[in-house]
Amino acid sequence: MHSCVGALHTVTGIKLVPGVLVSTYIKTDRRANLVGSLWMVSAMAAFAVEDVFVKAASKTLPVGQVLFLFGLGGAFVFACVAIGQKQRLFTLGAFSSLMRLRMLFETFGRLFYVLAIALAPLSAATVILQATPIVVVAGATLIFGEKVGWQRWFAVFIGLAGVVVIVRPGTDSFSLFSILAVLGMLGFAGRDLSSRAAPSTLSTSILGLYGFLSVVAAGVLYSIWDTAHFEWLAPQPTLYLSGAVIFGVVAYFGLMKAMRTGEVSTVTPFRFSRLIFGVGFGMLLFDEPLDGSMLAGCGLIVASGLFILWGSRRVVRVAGPPVLT
Repeated sequence: MHSCVGALHTVTGIKLVPGVLVSTYIKTDRRANLVGSLWMVSAMAAFAVEDVFVKAASKTLPVGQVLFLFGLGGAFVFACVAIGQKQRLFTLGAFSSLMRLRMLFETFGRLFYVLAIALAPLSAATVILQATPIVVVAGATLIFGEKVGWQRWFAVFIGLAGVVVIVRPGTDSFSLFSILAVLGMLGFAGRDLSSRAAPSTLSTSILGLYGFLSVVAAGVLYSIWDTAHFEWLAPQPTLYLSGAVIFGVVAYFGLMKAMRTGEVSTVTPFRFSRLIFGVGFGMLLFDEPLDGSMLAGCGLIVASGLFILWGSRRVVRVAGPPVLT
């Protein structure tokens, strides 16, 4: 027995001391989850700052121009990263039918979400966006045939009810601009569902490149419809757009780092930290009110999302800890 343990230590570098292997594994796991969670919170904060810069830029520039320049800047950064990693920018996988579908949803989602940021309260748009994973669960069931019990379906309907509470159709507080955020959220959900079936050979840099090219396309399409002429960039909007690009790219890489560092079921709930940043920035920078309906809808969406994630984690834990063979 001792000889077997010694041989395993020689091959793997793992020292099997009673009571030590398991505790070391848990400690490493916890540290990875902690680091991953910090990456996720940092990414959500960066996304919220990106939204602030986009909203500020849209106050002085046409929305189509904001989309076009923001997408162009992000695409340039990701293209440089991909080239630095010696990756091909144009491959057959990048132009597959699923990638074209992903870009279509990305264009749709970005267009309406930026319109929502520009025309609707930032806090409302941020809260509605958090319903994206809930719609993804429903879509995965209908499109990919994933099995979802009645508990998760109940959670999905609770989350969608939260969106309805925020939008408040049929009341004096109803705003058509809130529908823009709902359409943007549906576009992002379609993008996420398309990403699940996209070729696994495409790196995050290539996905980021084509994601931002979709934003460029959204800017072009909206500019054609809006017929607003592009304006010369003054120093202030240039600063806003530069900030949006920088924080958008940082947020994207932080999100990828978070998902690759900790367990998905542990790290993902920290996506909801974007609510704190988005609502906080809306109140502090744009004097947006926070009423009872907003709080109630936010609570329903967060509770629904956490319940769905908790159910996913229970399924994963049934398998138990990894076994050394």
